[in-house]
Amino acid sequence: MYFRWKPHVPVAARRQKAAQTATKLEKKGRMLSPVTASRGAIAKSFWGKSWCENLERYSDYENRLPRGRTYLRNGSVIDLKVEAGEATAQVMGSSLYRIKVKVSELAAAHWQSIGHDCARSIDTLVELLQGQLSASVMERITRPDSGLFPGPKEISFSCSCPDSAAMCKHIAATLYGIGARLDAEPELLFTLRKVDPKELIARAGGGDTFAQKAPRAARILDSSKLADVFGIDLASPGARPQAARNPSANAKSAETTLAKARPAKAKPAKVNPARARPAKRRVR
Repeated sequence: MYFRWKPHVPVAARRQKAAQTATKLEKKGRMLSPVTASRGAIAKSFWGKSWCENLERYSDYENRLPRGRTYLRNGSVIDLKVEAGEATAQVMGSSLYRIKVKVSELAAAHWQSIGHDCARSIDTLVELLQGQLSASVMERITRPDSGLFPGPKEISFSCSCPDSAAMCKHIAATLYGIGARLDAEPELLFTLRKVDPKELIARAGGGDTFAQKAPRAARILDSSKLADVFGIDLASPGARPQAARNPSANAKSAETTLAKARPAKAKPAKVNPARARPAKRRVR
């Protein structure tokens, strides 16, 4: 038994078929979110271009990516929805195919490391989402394996088409569609990785929403040693001051303490009158 490929559909015919299918689905009450891409670069913003560049690092899929770009530009992605941890799409090929892309949640250690490295370098959420960041912050966020963008092992996908390849052109079109969508909605990248971009702003502003380490025991000064170091005595949190219990006794105690603390007045030295009088001079 031989597998027969479906006949090639010209670009114009596929575009027309995609538009007709989308119209029928909308008439049935389906809410579609199509992806449109003009000629040239699929994405133009910092986040969109960074997503596509990260996608093109996947050498295992380099043969399928060009077909995916073509499908996207032809208007074949008639619906794309991005939610927490996954994206679903409907792509028109020889038939209408359904695609699901799952993206792993960003590792907590990676997210905490990004927040630490970018601390005090991001002033506002608008600045972050518009990609108006310093070169060092951009490099840190887009760093392979430890940045915001997922690696090949962090993405899984499926398509209803008969293509047995790991990544078919419909999946490739969907992945590029995510990059194009990030141009208008960059916050969707954080949604996919299940992290909150506001945490980076809180971190930069001096707040800290990440887990904090407790101070080491060696750095905590024992209150019992304060009396020896500073000459003071700390009462326990639940103890009432002595003055509140017996004011008169406390006042007498304070007077006694002050009296002891005052230096004693020096007594005038006794002078021997005999020695104090000047000796009479003898006159010859």
